[in-house]
Parts: sequence; structure tokens; C-alpha cells
Amino acid sequence: MDRIKIVHILHSVGGVDTSLRMILENIDATKFESVVIHGTKDNSNFYDNKNNRLKEYFLPIERDISLLKDLKSIIEARKIIKKEKPNLIHAHSAKGGVIGNVMGKFVSSTTVFHTPQAYSFLSAESSIKRRLYVLIERLVKSKNSVLLASSNSELERGLKEVKYKKENTVLFDNCIAPIKLDSNYSDLASYNLPENYICTVGRPSYQKNIEMMVEVIREAKKQIPDIHLVIMGIGVVSPNTENVKQLIKSYDLQNNTTLIEWTERERIFHIVDRSKFYISTARYEGLPYAIIEALSLSKAIIASDSDGNKDLVIDGHNGFLIAQEDIESFTEKVVTLYRSTALRATQEQNSYQLFMERFNLNNNIQKLEQIYEDFA
Repeated sequence: MDRIKIVHILHSVGGVDTSLRMILENIDATKFESVVIHGTKDNSNFYDNKNNRLKEYFLPIERDISLLKDLKSIIEARKIIKKEKPNLIHAHSAKGGVIGNVMGKFVSSTTVFHTPQAYSFLSAESSIKRRLYVLIERLVKSKNSVLLASSNSELERGLKEVKYKKENTVLFDNCIAPIKLDSNYSDLASYNLPENYICTVGRPSYQKNIEMMVEVIREAKKQIPDIHLVIMGIGVVSPNTENVKQLIKSYDLQNNTTLIEWTERERIFHIVDRSKFYISTARYEGLPYAIIEALSLSKAIIASDSDGNKDLVIDGHNGFLIAQEDIESFTEKVVTLYRSTALRATQEQNSYQLFMERFNLNNNIQKLEQIYEDFA
């Protein structure tokens, strides 16, 4: 039997890159042939579940809008699609979605899935820019476009704002295989971390709103003088890093914070595992892998009540959901959870149970395979 060929199109960084690799390394390679089209500056080298390296093509796909590069990417992508003749196109990320959905207008018999991993219009800091981004999402859709949402929040956004028809939407939650800590990455001595700390993973940016997290630590320090926050994910695509560093300095929080630049994903797991709990102040998410990983590691979560976060945290059950920008309530819950061993233990157990029931890739991958088969 011929394999179903799927061409994936994306800007392969961060959670989008993680999502695609989770798919490629777990779907049955005897049933599905995968081809990857991604940016020239992206992470590369993709493998299937038989550890075979996959065919990949490079385009000038970048996060920001560039009419010249985007037009070139669309033209080159069309040539690749004509050559590969896929049964399905799966576009990931905002930019991948634009290119993939435009491809759908040229291959009307081929379904084009779009998994935004957080819609781009959620990043808009002005109403005019937001309306423009929403309009672009609506215009590039074709009759064969299907929203393959990464969370229920994302699905609802697609229905209400991008105006997908219900029959053209399907849900497949982001998920991961249960984490097994690798002892080769257990040495954290170089970071000089205190015995007790809380942590987060997220690049300083408008989306992650790390500045608010620093404000929360400033307030929590008044009640817990030695409270310590570890921020992981500082990298090249971290536009607000200097703002965060300046805020830490101005509030005299140098001894209460640790900023960690790039480190191996396996080492991040050890840092999260040893923390008291996980925290997120994000303004929006798709379905954040960092929190899914924290659930797998049995961590209680304090998170902003935003898209993505609210799909992973049940308020009072495995953590707390706090209204966005509510520094006072955030601080209150941080202090409460920090001080209560019993409460943390209960919420940690609930986090792991929630992970196993809903976000365990080993249990869910066949659902995605069935989606691919149905639409192919």
C-alpha cells in the first residue's frame, strides 16, 4: 500500500519546531511519508519514527512580514508542491499558514491543514494591526483549508474570528511522550541555583510578558525575602531581554533571579523537576509545550488565564489561573503555593493525572494518524 505523503510547511523555531518533531518522530513511517519545507535560518534535520532523515526544502521564511521574501517563498513552495504531489499539506505557525493556505488555492483537491500554534493576531499591540492580521488569515483560506487546532482555545478563535466553518475544523491537542529524566544532564552546579526556586520557560517577549513576572517576584519578596525565579529560554529571538534585565536591576532582584540562556532540553527538564512549581504570565499561547512538560514532571502551575494556559490548568485543581495583568492576585497565589507543601503535593498529583489522561502522545498519536487518513 502506498504511503500517504504529507508536506509540512513552517517557520521551524520554538514550540512550532517541537510540535512538528513530535509528530514526525511518532507517526507510523510505514503509513506516512513526510516532507518538510521550512526557513533557511530554522532548525533542520528532521527524522521519522524509524530514525530515517526526512527530505527537506529551504525557503526564506521568517517570522516578520517581508513582501519580497514571502512572495519568493510562495513561488518556490508552489514549485515544490508540484514536484512532490502530496496527499496532504500541513502548515504550521502563522507564516507557514499563509504559505500553505495560498498553496491550497493552486491544489484545490488537496486538503491544507493549518495549525497556528497561537494566531499571529494575538501578538498585535494595536487594534488596527490586529484587524489586519485577522483579515489576512481570512483572505488566505481556501475551500480546502482545515483548521487543525492545537488547543480548544485555538479552535474557538478559528471559529469566531477567522470564520472557519465548524465542519472545517478539527482538534488535536499538543502532547508529548512522558518525560524520562536523563541522568547525563542532571548536573546543574554551573547555574548556582538555590535549594528552593520557582521557574518558567519562555523568551522575553510581548507574548510571554516576563516583565509582569518580575513585578510579581518584587511583590512576593516582601513576604518571602529569599524567593528565587529561574527564567529559561533567553535566546536570539528574545526582543525584551534587556528590558527584563533592567527591571531586575532597578528592583534589586539580582539575587532573586537567574536567567539561563540556551541549554539542552533534557537539562531544562531537570531544572523544572527540582523547582517548587512552574509559573507563566503569557498573554496568549497555542498550547504551550513548556507547561505540558511541567505537567508530565508533576508540577503545580500558576498561570495567566489566557489562550492555551487555560486549556492546561484547572483553577484550584492542578494550579491556579489568574486574570491577565493582575499582579496582586498572582503574588497572593505564588506566596500561598510556595508556603504550602500539602497544597503543592495535591496539585502535583493532579497535574500528572491530567497529563496522562489528555496530553500523553503515546496514547494520542493514533488520533492524529486517523485525522490524516480521513482527509487524505
